[in-house]
Amino acid sequence: MDLKTFELLARYNVWSTRKLNQVLKSVSDADFNAECGLYFKSISGTLNHLLVGEHYLWFPRFLGKTSPVLKLNTIIENDKDKLIYQLEDKDHNWIDFLRDVDVEKFNYDLKYKTSSGKDMSLPYAATLLHVFNHGTHHKGQITTALTSMGYLCPEMDLVCMLIEENCSI
Repeated sequence: MDLKTFELLARYNVWSTRKLNQVLKSVSDADFNAECGLYFKSISGTLNHLLVGEHYLWFPRFLGKTSPVLKLNTIIENDKDKLIYQLEDKDHNWIDFLRDVDVEKFNYDLKYKTSSGKDMSLPYAATLLHVFNHGTHHKGQITTALTSMGYLCPEMDLVCMLIEENCSI
């Protein structure tokens, strides 16, 4: 895996978050918080999980810092608009991170402590790939929930972003 691939995935993460959030802004609070069969119960719970996982746990680890002790189902933000804003705001951190990353690290392991304090070592590049794949996975779950509630969801395939980028050049 190379830097260009990760830069593409980081851009896609920002783009797909924005696309999804455009729909989420019109979702009623009742639907946003309703238990709808998702692993993290609701759309709100799943978005909070993304905030916890991508931004509060993984991001500090890739910076070589200690991540906080947080359960994966921690609710960071109850307010829909503030939650949406935080996700959009923090997604750009990954783009900034990749501007300065030492690509030699892609060949080694990421060493960190888990939320429970256990020492862990995983392949750096594959773990970074996990972060972006994780977001795509849960956004897919959310679009399924939205569709079942009767909301129209945006097309969020990676190729749609590429077409959009090429059309705006």
